[in-house]
Amino acid sequence: MSDRAVYLYHYYESSRGPFRNLSELDPGEASQVLESIRQGGEVMAARRPEGYMERRRELETMARSLFIAKGGKPQRTVPHYMVVGACEWLGSWYKEPASVRKRISDFPPDTLSFTYGDMFPTFSPRVQDLREYRGQLYTYKEILQLIDKYGLPQEWNKDGSKGPERYIEVQVWADVKV
Repeated sequence: MSDRAVYLYHYYESSRGPFRNLSELDPGEASQVLESIRQGGEVMAARRPEGYMERRRELETMARSLFIAKGGKPQRTVPHYMVVGACEWLGSWYKEPASVRKRISDFPPDTLSFTYGDMFPTFSPRVQDLREYRGQLYTYKEILQLIDKYGLPQEWNKDGSKGPERYIEVQVWADVKV
């Protein structure tokens, strides 16, 4: 594994602060916050389609179940999100981007699950390219093997021309101290 992969990054809008998760809000409140972001129109989240929160909640519930089945020990109902290694592209999602960098060793391995790419295309029925990591959720040991095999997507797919994976998403099933 490359030295760059020993760090996890969380990108966020500096005015909102880190580790704010729409899924922690009740559905009505989450819809209001998302609508407010849409009306601002200047950030990536403003382009989220209708039904985004419902699908996100489905994916998070599924990911949690898959993680538990693999021996994971989530401490949270919904995850916080980070990525393996720095990803400049994620900074472009925000008007005033900020990030938190943490060593992967700061987390118990049984509180981290991974998808090779964002969870949405990873589990999308529309993405049918038969890559081995489609529809898969990984433990820490498993993702290390995949990184050794393929590298980090942000290095081989910076512009997104080679598929939807642009980073390795980390679902952090524990609270994060900043």
